[in-house]
Formats: sequence, structure tokens, C-alpha cells
Amino acid sequence: MESNGDHESIPRPCGMRSEPVPDQPAAANDLQQKYRQFLDLLPLTITLAGLPPSEHRLFSEEQIEARAITFRAAYRVARTVAKECLGGS
Repeated sequence: MESNGDHESIPRPCGMRSEPVPDQPAAANDLQQKYRQFLDLLPLTITLAGLPPSEHRLFSEEQIEARAITFRAAYRVARTVAKECLGGS
């Protein structure tokens, strides 16, 4: 069978579809944008969380989880505040 560059002539196993592969550069750009947004909101998030510094002591697993919950809630508020200040964009 000669190849003429036409991919439609290639037989496919039953059930396989010819769907485009997700655009990986676009996914990488999206992830990079989300990471940049996270870093931009970090100072506001830390301030809103109001967590005291560790002062060279170790936290228990429960304390770490409680701080993480507080931080996540503060991040959600920081994102909302930023969207409101930017006119909902």
C-alpha cells in the first residue's frame, strides 16, 4: 500500500476515534498562568490568613492541616477580592 500522506486511508481498530490530542503548549501556558496568579496573590493570602510564624518550632500534623485549611480559605478570599478589584475579569 502506497502512502500518499492521506491519514484517512489508515485502518483503525474498532472503537478508536480520530480525535485531536489536547494542545499541550496551551495546557502548559494555562498551568503557568495559574501558577503566576497564585504567586501574585501570595502576599495578600498570607496577610488574610493571619497565621503566626513558626518561630523555629515544629507543628504537629493536626496543626499543619489546620493551617492549610486556613490558607486555602484565605486564598479563595484573595482571588475573589482581586476579581472584584479588577472588575470581574
